[in-house]
Amino acid sequence: MENSHFVRIMGVDPGLNHTGFGVIDVIGTDLKFVTAGVINVPKGELAERLFFIFKSVAQIARENTPSFAACEKVFVNMNPHTTLLLGQARGAALTALASEELLVNEFTPTEIKQATVGTGRATKTQVQMMISQMLNLPQALQPDAADALACAVCAAQSFRMMSAMAAPKTAAGHARIHSSRKTRQAWEVHLGLNRKNS
Repeated sequence: MENSHFVRIMGVDPGLNHTGFGVIDVIGTDLKFVTAGVINVPKGELAERLFFIFKSVAQIARENTPSFAACEKVFVNMNPHTTLLLGQARGAALTALASEELLVNEFTPTEIKQATVGTGRATKTQVQMMISQMLNLPQALQPDAADALACAVCAAQSFRMMSAMAAPKTAAGHARIHSSRKTRQAWEVHLGLNRKNS
């Protein structure tokens, strides 16, 4: 019998030129793809571009009615100016989500890679591959959309972990944890991350 209870999560990968978004449903132990895409921000004055991001993210959230949202944390890179612009784009996206009364969960790039691929050192290509497999996507996604979905999946894993910690410790629960570990190991072998047997 299908579980009628689900949590809908919207992931956002902010960028001043391209902002990715992805929406998934968490239904029991299953993840279901809802939608994903990229907001292409037109050139122009900075304030106008930030307002475009704000309006677009808010509209997507309004149309898809997520339960909560997820966004990647920003760290200072080699170019402080680029980091500042990215931070402003991220601020516009976060404000848009907050304007729709959504709680926003924030995750580091390492946490997102760990949740999707199983290692914090995964490449962007490996993350894209795993997201496509986890959500049974028929075609490749644009990188920004894949990153947004990966952020949503990371939030889903966090949500599951909190639920598991709150659940009674039973033999069935231990079996599910063991099965999950075996699945993760299979993913690592498929992506060439597990070198023990090579």
